[in-house]
Amino acid sequence: MFTIKGKTTDWELVIGLETHIEVLSNSKLFSGASADYNPTIAPNTQVSMIDVAMPGMLPVLNEYCVEQAIKMGLGLNAEISRRSKFARKQYFYPDLPQGYQISQPVEEPPIVGRGWVEIMGDDGNPKKILIERAHLEQDAAKLKHDIHPTKSFVDFNRTGVALLEIITYLDTKNPDNRSYISSPDEMERYLREIREIARALGVSKANMEEGSMRSDVNVSVRPVGSKEFRTKTETKNMVSFKFIRTAIEYEARRQIEIYENGGTVSQDTMHYNQEDGTTSVARKKEDALDYRYFPDPDLLPLEISDDMIERIRATMPELPAATRARYIRDYGLTEYDAARLTESTDISKWFDTAVGDKQSRAKPIANWMISELFAHPENWDVKNALDTSEHGTARIITPSDLAELVDMISANEINGKQAKEIFIKMLDGESGTPREIAEKFGMQQITDTAAIESVVDDVIAQNAPQVEQYKSGKTGLLGFFVGAVMKSTGGKANPAVVNEILRKKLS
Repeated sequence: MFTIKGKTTDWELVIGLETHIEVLSNSKLFSGASADYNPTIAPNTQVSMIDVAMPGMLPVLNEYCVEQAIKMGLGLNAEISRRSKFARKQYFYPDLPQGYQISQPVEEPPIVGRGWVEIMGDDGNPKKILIERAHLEQDAAKLKHDIHPTKSFVDFNRTGVALLEIITYLDTKNPDNRSYISSPDEMERYLREIREIARALGVSKANMEEGSMRSDVNVSVRPVGSKEFRTKTETKNMVSFKFIRTAIEYEARRQIEIYENGGTVSQDTMHYNQEDGTTSVARKKEDALDYRYFPDPDLLPLEISDDMIERIRATMPELPAATRARYIRDYGLTEYDAARLTESTDISKWFDTAVGDKQSRAKPIANWMISELFAHPENWDVKNALDTSEHGTARIITPSDLAELVDMISANEINGKQAKEIFIKMLDGESGTPREIAEKFGMQQITDTAAIESVVDDVIAQNAPQVEQYKSGKTGLLGFFVGAVMKSTGGKANPAVVNEILRKKLS
């Protein structure tokens, strides 16, 4: 259990996340305007009359966004509501041209109901994190404060883009149920799992760095062993794992200090200060009633059929959790290696392509990928794994390259040292397959027993004193003889064969 040591007692964390992912679609949630708002597009050029609330403009629900939400819900092992509604969430801010946000009210069933995702808990065991709901809503515009010294500007390109807000669940009626996030590490594992599910399903890019995935973070603390859930604060719009971690740690310390000094924590919305990693009160936290939800009169209730759900389910690929389980079960990989190889769908596809139908390749390919390829992203175009063309000055290593290298080691065509040399040459831009490179530079391994035995005889004859020492009990000298044989063969002799012949002759 993750704990924080206070002055008088140890404290534990209770963390809730409200994670917004932007739904991948060609058009916005309620208008036909393009949903592409990347920074290269001129401001206010991807906007319809509906987006900026011109009089008489009526929203029309984007069916594809609904399908994307259902798909994500299935990926979250969640219930899909057969009937849900849209409502107007009332609040005023310059980035909200309507004066309200079309969302799904908290008192009504959302499109996605209760669900869960599984992560590795801090104790090293699988842990289910409960999902309360996920609902569709509009994104707001983007405010720009760095263009003019005294004015702010609004870019409406992002207005109306579909968001799916995923909210974790805290079972306050059952304090012994610990299916919630309880540490910064678990927070990051949970968000990475949400990200990879969204990417695997094609629901969202889920890139924190570009804002297509962001989280509001609820934090509260309580003494270790306590079953009381205390007042939480919420830090809004966090777009970095590092920032979220720092905000959680600072906010927890702040709350602990208040409690230990006899004070009470108020339910506030906090602002995160990136410069020094602190939080400060932005405003008093609103309750749901303060938003004054009321049904949107322009949108009919959303009805979803069983046939539609099953049709969407049938299109879903293998999800990261299932892929990890398969790697551990079928290939004997460790949980760590399986987790690294499922950090993105592109990586797991690259790995699966390299392994092919040879299960024996899995472990060595996993080792090469994690220890070598991950360190050289410029030589590994994972998004175009099968592309053998040149990318700038970097030689792109493909799944077939790594599969051939591993097969050559397995067949004793090359040894580990030679494989590393071939790999380095590929990194340096050498053309050709691993086998072609080995032939070009004379790296084939010597496996001919007679040829190796001849070299061993010469080494033994040239090192009589060491032979006598070995026979008198200094068996550690075996490495000396192996080194001498490898030197004589230019490193080409098969080390296993060398060891076997040396042991036999020296004994």
